[in-house]
Amino acid sequence: MAIPLVMAGKIFKIREEISLEAIASKLKNFRKEENYPVGDKSIPLLTEIRDLGFRTHGLIGTFSQDRVISLYRRGEIVPTIKTIEAPILFSNYGDMLLLTIIGKKWTANNIASQLQEILLLRPGAIVEGRIAPETLKRFHEENPAGTKVIFFDDVDIPDVNKLSFYGSALINSSLYNDYLKHGKIWYVVVTSRKGYVVGLTRNSVVTVFSRVDEGEFLDYTVDEVFPLISP
Repeated sequence: MAIPLVMAGKIFKIREEISLEAIASKLKNFRKEENYPVGDKSIPLLTEIRDLGFRTHGLIGTFSQDRVISLYRRGEIVPTIKTIEAPILFSNYGDMLLLTIIGKKWTANNIASQLQEILLLRPGAIVEGRIAPETLKRFHEENPAGTKVIFFDDVDIPDVNKLSFYGSALINSSLYNDYLKHGKIWYVVVTSRKGYVVGLTRNSVVTVFSRVDEGEFLDYTVDEVFPLISP
């Protein structure tokens, strides 16, 4: 499989007492088939969890789900099955149980909601991982030369929703300190200790702009992002 130019994922917290072994037991061999009606016929759609097993960072598997997309072909709309596959990782980190899903934000949110149902957890048991603004501030200030972009939100200036820093402006400490008085750091793009160019938001969306495979993405996330997440 070709490695994408940009790889994204999102980290969630599980706020319910459940062990990795119990999660593995509930997810093992999970398979659900549904029929999607199309005219007088139906298309079978499959949701399953494959390749589940314990690895270095915890319990890893692949969430696979069929979706119907509509393609325009020769004057008609033709429904076609598209299979979404997303690596998932359940990890114990300190006192936290974290779920990492590789995929775009909408896909990761949708899969997290489905996993909550499959695991029979109470509503709201799986929530976004959060990184405090102060933590992102420290993250930048520990390596200011490696920071490429900073976005601020929660801005108190009328008619201004966001402020941003790019390029050479990042070394302007007086302007940076002034921005901190008016907003909170929401998003940074930095060069990581591993040498990757990475974007990171306060709600734990991780985007690696360097070319990495799924294993390298998870290694980076566990090593450098997990320590930033608020308990």
